[in-house]
Amino acid sequence: MSSVKILPSPLCGRVTIPASKSACHRSIICAALGCGTSIIKNCGTSSDIEATLNGMKALGTSFRENNGVLIVERNNPPKSCTINCKESGSTLRFLLPIAAALGVNATFTGEGRLPTRPIKALTDVLRQGGVECSSDTLPLTINRQFKGGQYSLPGNISSQYITGLLFALALTKTPSQIVLTTNLESAPYIDMTISEMKYFGVYVETCENGYKISANQSFCACDRTIEGDWSQAAFFMSAAAIAGSITIKGLLENSLQGDRKAVDVFRDFGADVLFSNGELNIKKGNLKGISVDASQIPDMVPAIAVTAAFAEGTTIIHSAARLRAKESDRLLETAKRLRAFGVNVDETADGLIIHGGAPTGASIDGANDHRIVMAFAIAAANSRGTSVIDGFEAINKSYPHFFDDFNNLGGNSNVL
Repeated sequence: MSSVKILPSPLCGRVTIPASKSACHRSIICAALGCGTSIIKNCGTSSDIEATLNGMKALGTSFRENNGVLIVERNNPPKSCTINCKESGSTLRFLLPIAAALGVNATFTGEGRLPTRPIKALTDVLRQGGVECSSDTLPLTINRQFKGGQYSLPGNISSQYITGLLFALALTKTPSQIVLTTNLESAPYIDMTISEMKYFGVYVETCENGYKISANQSFCACDRTIEGDWSQAAFFMSAAAIAGSITIKGLLENSLQGDRKAVDVFRDFGADVLFSNGELNIKKGNLKGISVDASQIPDMVPAIAVTAAFAEGTTIIHSAARLRAKESDRLLETAKRLRAFGVNVDETADGLIIHGGAPTGASIDGANDHRIVMAFAIAAANSRGTSVIDGFEAINKSYPHFFDDFNNLGGNSNVL
C-alpha cells in the first residue's frame, strides 16, 4: 500500500477530464457485439475498463490499439470461458447476462469487495430465463442459454442490472420486456445505455413501468468518440468551488450522464459556474449548505460531502443508501474521514448531515475506494496542515492520472 502526502494549495488552471468510464463500458460492449469493425476514440484507461476489455476478449472479441484508437472486431464466442471482473461491478453486471444470452458456459470471478456486492436480483432473472447459476455471489458459473421473455425486478437496487439485461435481451430470439417493480434510481445510466445501443443500431422502447426489447436485433459496426466524465470532473469542480478557479475541457454540456447535475449542485452551493465555448468554467464562491437528493447522482456524494465541509451551515445528503454496497460502504467511510478532518457529521441510514467549518489536515486510508481517495485529496488541498492518504493507488480503478492533473493545477502532492 502506497501513501501520498498533500500540503495545502488551492487548485487553479485548466484540465482535460478523462473519458467517461460509464460511456466507455457501453461503447466497448456495443462494439464487441457488433458485426464488422468498430473504432472507438478517446477510450479511457483504468482497471475497470481493462476488466471489461478482457471480459469481452474472453467472449470472443478481438481488440487492438493504434495511436490511441481502439479497433474492435467481433468473432464467434467460445463454448466456455472464465472472466475475472477484478473490482468492476459494471463488468460483472453487464457481462453476466450477455454471456448467458450468447450461450457461453462462463465462470465469473472478482476481487476486493466485488464478491460480496449484490447480484441476486440479476441471477434470479437469469434463472427465470433458463440459466443455471451456481451461486448468487462470486465465484459464479453459468450454464444454458438465456431466453427472452418478460422479467420483473426492482429499479432501486442497481441500474447496472437493467443495462446488462437490455444488452442481453436484444440478442435473444423472443420479444422481451423488463417490468420495474419499484421506482427507478440512477435513471440517467439507463438513458445512456439506450442511447448507446441506438447508436449501434439496436432499439429499446421505454414504457410506463419498464422497457420493451425486440428480438433478434443486430449491433452494427460504428465509429465512436467517448465524451469526458462528469463524475470525475466533480472533484475538480469541488476544488474550484472551495478556493480556486478551474476550466475543465472534454465535457458535453448536453450529456446524458446523470452527474452533469454537478453544474446545478455547485451553483446551489454558491460557486460561479459557466459553460462556454465547450468548456466548463468554475470559480470559488461563498459556499452555503444545501440539501441534495443523491438518488440519481450517487457517484457525486464524496465530492459533494467534501464541498459541504467547507460551506457555511448544514448540508443534507439523502437517498443514497445504495452507496453502502460500493467499493466501500461509502457513506460510512466518507463520514469517518470527514471526522478525521475535524468536520462535524451525522450519518443517517441513507445519507449524511454535514456541518461545515474549517477542516484540518489528517492522516487517513483510502478505504480501497477511488472516489474516497480523490474527494479527500481535494479536502487535503484546502485544509490547514499536512495530510497523508494511504492506499492512494485505488484511483487506478477509474482515474490513474488523477494526481498528475491535481499537481498540474497547482496541487502539492508527493508519493511517500
